[in-house]
Amino acid sequence: MAIKTKAKSLIFEAVHETASDLHRLGFIDKRKMNKFDALCLDPIPEYDSGKIRALRDHLQLSQAVLAAVLNTSLSTVRKWEVGDKHPSGPSLKLLSLLERKGLEAVL
Repeated sequence: MAIKTKAKSLIFEAVHETASDLHRLGFIDKRKMNKFDALCLDPIPEYDSGKIRALRDHLQLSQAVLAAVLNTSLSTVRKWEVGDKHPSGPSLKLLSLLERKGLEAVL
């Protein structure tokens, strides 16, 4: 399944929960479940180098501390901020969580 955030509405949340249960039980295949994900869930925003730097500045964190919070290496955070690499997977999810809920949400 793709990385996702909260449902667009309570109705979409109920539809997605039902579809997830049906998928878990084998009544809906993975391709159909991906369609439900796209329909019901808001995607996680992309983070470019400027947005990552702005988030880190807003949280008043050094690159080393941000790397520790995200459980990644210092060189990875540096490469994100330079634009050589882009966050994905769990790091993208954690960046989104940091932006929406703050540092306390991930500590």
